[in-house]
Amino acid sequence: MLDDPRVQHAIDWITTYQRFDDGDADAPTGWPYDRFEICWGRQTCHMGAVKALKALAAIPPERRSPEVERTLADGAEFLLRHHVHKRSHDLATIAKPGWLRLGFPLMYQSDVLEILGILTSVGYHDERMQEALEIVARKADAHGRWTLESTFNDRFLVPIEVKGEPSRWITLRALQVLTAA
Repeated sequence: MLDDPRVQHAIDWITTYQRFDDGDADAPTGWPYDRFEICWGRQTCHMGAVKALKALAAIPPERRSPEVERTLADGAEFLLRHHVHKRSHDLATIAKPGWLRLGFPLMYQSDVLEILGILTSVGYHDERMQEALEIVARKADAHGRWTLESTFNDRFLVPIEVKGEPSRWITLRALQVLTAA
């Protein structure tokens, strides 16, 4: 799949244009930034950064170009500066409370578990992940299962799991992340 020119074009686009800043510098102007002001205006869109990193993290390490490695490192530092789920300029404030509700599938949304999964999949073990790891660990029930707290089931033809019930997918992801951390 990596040899498909469309996939390579998408990878090149991410490594060329994805921003990882918190409004510390002037926002770039011109194409493609003007078109996506909502996500690339004053500061980088956290969810957009997560999804870009998720795509790059899926590339096998031996196939990652120096540009992909640089973008992964810059993006990981961006997420770590936020301690995964907080405002970087105010670490006492959760950036988006919905990120604490574990969901599957996430679609365009994100949560702490997805972000931790991306960071651990590319080898990060950083103290700034600790609070988010503790949040995930505390969500396990007495049987070591995690509950589906957020879902897009009302937008699908067939529900995937039941909101409020133990989730196989979230349990699998949580165990993978906590084991890797």
